[in-house]
Amino acid sequence: MNPEKDSAVLKALGHPVRLKILAGLRSSDGCNVSEMTGKIGIPQSTLSQHLGILRNQGIIAARKEGVRTCYRIVDSRVVKMLDLLK
Repeated sequence: MNPEKDSAVLKALGHPVRLKILAGLRSSDGCNVSEMTGKIGIPQSTLSQHLGILRNQGIIAARKEGVRTCYRIVDSRVVKMLDLLK
């Protein structure tokens, strides 16, 4: 257990938009920004800021598929937390 890192992850999870992003990623096999923007209903720039926070905490990772960037959850603890919140 690393209290500083763990609290930073929990802080990143503490925003409704980021929880929506993660729930969407959990129910699919990754998603690109334009698809997420339509589903969540926020501007792309705002979504990108939230994705950056999740990426910086090691919660999600990006992969390139041609010109698209798709995201997936890489922190198994977060997957378990999302399952508990269901």
